[in-house]
Amino acid sequence: MPYFKERKYEVGMKYLDKAVHYKPERWLAYRAFIKCIFSKQYAAALIDFERAIKLKGNNYEMDHTYSFYIALCNLQLNNFKKAEDIFNEDIHHQIEEWGEAHFLDRFYYGITKYEQGKWQEAIIELDKVLLEYPNFSDALYYKSICLWRINNYAAYEKFLSEARIEAAKGNTINEANSVYEPYPYTVRW
Repeated sequence: MPYFKERKYEVGMKYLDKAVHYKPERWLAYRAFIKCIFSKQYAAALIDFERAIKLKGNNYEMDHTYSFYIALCNLQLNNFKKAEDIFNEDIHHQIEEWGEAHFLDRFYYGITKYEQGKWQEAIIELDKVLLEYPNFSDALYYKSICLWRINNYAAYEKFLSEARIEAAKGNTINEANSVYEPYPYTVRW
């Protein structure tokens, strides 16, 4: 991990590849996570996550299901509809299992709608995120853009202003590894 935190991906991957070779049931999903979040190798991460599902089912890595990362990879590869479907299914599974879904799943589900120009649907999903994390600057920002796209300029200005204020306070994606690598769709002000 120290190599990945220093963005020395190729050096670190040599060690991780060896770990996967000797103990894939332990390290395969972790390598897929590293490829998805750190080195941005989305197609390669998809292959590893699919293999991991065959080994262990739709398990968890770094607090998210393998399906979450598969959807995120598809989102980053512009397979928006596929990502939307996977996030939707994963959210329903989480609700069945835990009674709620992780706000980041909902955020990216809203982003799939945003990317497809489904502005009203994106707003609905981003509002669900904002119920749980009301000062989430990235959700406020993407909601503002959707409002602008539907010609609601007054609301656009309000939410964009709120997004800037909350971003200045550091209210953004708060995953443990986001201090080392920006997660997709993190707004850079």
